[in-house]
Amino acid sequence: METTTIPQTPATTAPAWEATPHIPVRLTERAVLQVKEVIKAQGFEGYFFSIRVVPAGCSGLGYDLNLVKEAKPNDHMWEQDGVRITTDALSSKYLLGTTVDYVTTTTSAGFKFENPNAKSSCGCGTSFTT
Repeated sequence: METTTIPQTPATTAPAWEATPHIPVRLTERAVLQVKEVIKAQGFEGYFFSIRVVPAGCSGLGYDLNLVKEAKPNDHMWEQDGVRITTDALSSKYLLGTTVDYVTTTTSAGFKFENPNAKSSCGCGTSFTT
């Protein structure tokens, strides 16, 4: 699995790639394939896979996943196996060491987070606390 940081580019109108000293999130091969499939199916080539931690649920924090055309200024940005990923600095702290998988069962499918920083989660599994 290839993971690289993209060096910062000088004087550009779009948000500059930031050289991320650490990669907060790694995607499994299944997660990479699912993100690529969604990007292709929706016609979002060149978009970023945005992973953020937001206030949510009964435990207080949740994950927000989106495909975004441009990263926000000062975001951490990196590329893994052809998927451009972005997150903000605060989310990066909550996500450090997290692995994201894509899981399918007979009744559901979705991204599963293995976050070593999550101390507990709510009963329905949609939010966590640190």
